[in-house]
Formats: sequence, C-alpha cells, structure tokens
Amino acid sequence: MICRSLIFFSLLCVLNDSTFADWRGFRGSSNNGLPEQTIENWDGKLEIEWQVNLPGRGLSSPILVGDRIYVTCSSGPMQERLHILCFNQSDGQKIWQRNFWATGRTITNPRTCVAAPSPASDGKHIFAFYSSNDLICLDLEGNLLWFRGLSYDYPNASNSLGMASSALALNGKVVVMVETDDDSFATGIDAKTGETTWRIKRPERANWTSPVPTSDGKQILMQSSAGVSAIDVATGEEVWKYADGAATQPTLTVVGETAYVPSHGITAIRPGNSNADVPEIVWQVGNIRPGVASPIADGENLYVINSSGVMVGATLKDGQRLWQTRLGGKFSASPVMAGGKLVALNEDGTALVIDPNSKGEVVSTLEMNETMLGTPSVGSDGLYFRSDRHLYKITVD
Repeated sequence: MICRSLIFFSLLCVLNDSTFADWRGFRGSSNNGLPEQTIENWDGKLEIEWQVNLPGRGLSSPILVGDRIYVTCSSGPMQERLHILCFNQSDGQKIWQRNFWATGRTITNPRTCVAAPSPASDGKHIFAFYSSNDLICLDLEGNLLWFRGLSYDYPNASNSLGMASSALALNGKVVVMVETDDDSFATGIDAKTGETTWRIKRPERANWTSPVPTSDGKQILMQSSAGVSAIDVATGEEVWKYADGAATQPTLTVVGETAYVPSHGITAIRPGNSNADVPEIVWQVGNIRPGVASPIADGENLYVINSSGVMVGATLKDGQRLWQTRLGGKFSASPVMAGGKLVALNEDGTALVIDPNSKGEVVSTLEMNETMLGTPSVGSDGLYFRSDRHLYKITVD
C-alpha cells in the first residue's frame, strides 16, 4: 500500500509539474506575463543553455505545453510559407515541423512579418494564427485537424502594415481579433471543429492588441482605439464597455476584477456595481504611459516600459509612482516575471533582469546580438527567447 501510494504521489507531482510549467499563449497561460509556477531561489543571472536554428522570421512567442515548445515562423520571398515547429524543452531537439501555404495577404511592414501573432493552446491543440489571417489547428503531435483561411470569407480584413493580434484559447473556443481600417471583426471558433460559433463587428481601425480573459474565464476583454469591450466567450455578446479610447499596440493586463488599460496613460477599470453595462474607473494616471510593450502587474504593483525605454513601477491601488529605471534601447517585446524578477528584452537583443523590490535595479544582462521583437516565455526551469533566426533556452540558476 505504501509503495502504491508513493508511486501515485510521484506521478501526481510529475503531472502537476507539467501542467504548471505550461505557457500556452502570448504572455502566458493567463495572458498576463506571470508564470503559473514560480522559479525558486533565482539570483537573476542568465546563461544560454542551448540555441537552435529556425527556418524563417517571427515575432510570435514560443508556447510551452508539457515538456515541449511550439513556435511559428514565416519564410519565402513573400513570406507565403508558414511553419509550425515542435522542440524538446530539455535539449532543443526538433520533434516535428509542419509547413503550409498562406491563403491570405502576406504584405507587412519590414519590421514585422507574417508570423507576428503568437500561437495558443488549450493543452490538447495548437492554434497557429498568422498575419495572413490563416488559423491552423494541430494536435500536439503535429497532425492537422482543421485549417481556416479567414481571408476567403472576409477578403477585406487586412492592412499593409501586417496583423499581430494573438489567438486566445478559452473554454472550448479559439478567439481571434481581425481588426483593420476596412472589414474589422472578432470571432470565436470551435476548437474541435474549426466552425465559427460567433462573429462580432469591431471598430474599423487597425489594431494590434490581443484578447485577454477575465479572471473567471467567462469573458474576454477586447481593447481597441474605441476603448475596451467585455465579451461573453460563449455567445460573443457584449457585457459592458469602456468607451473612452485606448492604445492599439500595448495590451491591457488583468488582476482580479480590475483591468489596467493603456488609456490616457493607464486607466484602472472594473465591472460597475450600480450599472453592470458601464465599468467603474478606479483610477487614471496620465504620466505612466506604455510604449509598444504591454504593462505587467504582480499582486501589488504595476510595471510599464515607456517609449523612451524607461521602466516605471507604480502601485496597483492608486497608480502612485514608486520608482523608475532607464533600461536603454527600444522595447517591442513585453516584460514577463520569473522568480519574483522582471525580464525585459529590447530590440537589440539585450535581456535585462530587473528587481522590482530594489527600486528597479538591473541585476544582470545578457547580450544575444540579434534583433528580438518577440515576447519571452517562462518555463519551470528556464526562459525562452526567439529571434528571426534562433530559438534560445536561457538557464536560470
């Protein structure tokens, strides 16, 4: 009996470790830049454990499911070749690669590429989304389950700069925002069948923010130049709306019932008590303004990188500024947290580790000497960075 109990306990630990180590979308499984399992006793030092070559360009984040890494790329003269690759976390060995042809528009600004949106997973499927508005569903072994070329249905949903909103897997659906100056919409697609379950019109202006789930997982917050809408994930119906405008590049973050929105600096909003259709503004601070990188928050504080490469720490309670640190460089990648520290990656390929408890002190850096625009991913035993050429695993000892 004791032996069986020990075996069961050991298996349970393994399963729990695998689950907690997952990082299933842009800014993690909860889309907030926080890992579900904290790296313990990390002094902030970074070291490259391995690096592998990638077949094409990409701004998308790697995602982690179990002991595997999944990453998307695009290649070819017109970036018309779409790639999904699977690697082993421990040694970077490639397990499989799948290649597809884009069915939609592949023109982008030279700074970005077709593999700009990050893929997503529900733990059983990989949903790879591209600027060409192609949405591909594979199982974890790389078998094609369905393929949606959304440009066939909505040919005017594109722009000359390129799309970048990432997919979100939630409650049996994969949600994508396809927001442009012409045909602009968001849609919830059945994860198993690839069929559209709902589609809603969105403001007709180019938008590169990504959908974010509420803490209870019942709603999705969609940010655009018009503001923020809370959408019922099951039906696509709008539950409430903040209509005072918001940024179209950095994406809001959620802590509890409160969303911290890049709007007039930062505006903290939560569902209203007196009127459920109108959210309550908790506070608004104009002098904390994110650039391209999305804000991140822990249990007490909010952290923002502005367009000058300065990171600001402020309280979640009222937005009061606590400290600021000049990091240097430009930041397109959003910061993440690991082991109680912030990790920021600038466009020149310099990774910086910042201690938020020491007034933003930079405790270590790592130079990779190549352009990096994609947001890092956090595993239980390391960090994962990607460039157009390489995928890196960074050891955190």
